Amino acid sequence: MKLPSNLLEGKTILISGSGSGIGRQIAKTFSEFGADLILLSKNLEKLETLYDELNQNYSNNIIIQPLDLEKAEEIDYEKIVRAIEDEYHKIDGLVNNAAILGEKKPLEQYSYSSWKNVLKVNLDASFLLTKNLMPLLKKSDKSSIIFTSSGVGRKGRAYWGAYSISKFAIEAMTQILSEELQNTSNVRVNCINPGAVRTKMRESAYPAEKPEKNPLPIEIIKPYLYLISDMSLKINGQSIDAQEH
Repeated sequence: MKLPSNLLEGKTILISGSGSGIGRQIAKTFSEFGADLILLSKNLEKLETLYDELNQNYSNNIIIQPLDLEKAEEIDYEKIVRAIEDEYHKIDGLVNNAAILGEKKPLEQYSYSSWKNVLKVNLDASFLLTKNLMPLLKKSDKSSIIFTSSGVGRKGRAYWGAYSISKFAIEAMTQILSEELQNTSNVRVNCINPGAVRTKMRESAYPAEKPEKNPLPIEIIKPYLYLISDMSLKINGQSIDAQEH
């Protein structure tokens, strides 16, 4: 199915974790289809190279904002939202994509510092971004929130620790928020399980695996396009696999 090149024209979308991996590909694809973007990542250098690439290829508006989610407090999110309000009167989409892997070891050996960092990046950041952007998302006629889940967020797996637990919580947040918003707003809420994708995080999680056996981020991008676009107006509260099993 060929998608229209102006599929996301007129939409403003914020993407967290957009410096590399799946988040970077989401930014490229959404920009290609006409969206204005607000890009968050802790790595300014990666954001700047992405900004230059998008500016060279597309004419839409791009804002980059470095933010270290491990250190950020709610006031930092509030400041970002105020800055966004100065530029845009509404937000049409939010992709909560940022995540870290943490330790892969038994829970009884898991360090509390790693536990806190993983939950802060994978769960708290998604909550705080969503909560603080909600007024702007509600000003859009058709806005979409996408959370990022995982296979280990549906069935727990030994040694996946805080990462798995954070993704279970993301699934719960998707269900709760979608029910809270479905009859009171035009905001729909879903999550995507990307599956095995050729990224640095995947290589860290599975060092013995051959990376080339997994698809590139661009090969699993269609579900993100579908859920962020107006094609998915009736989809709410769903957890979708980006790849067929």
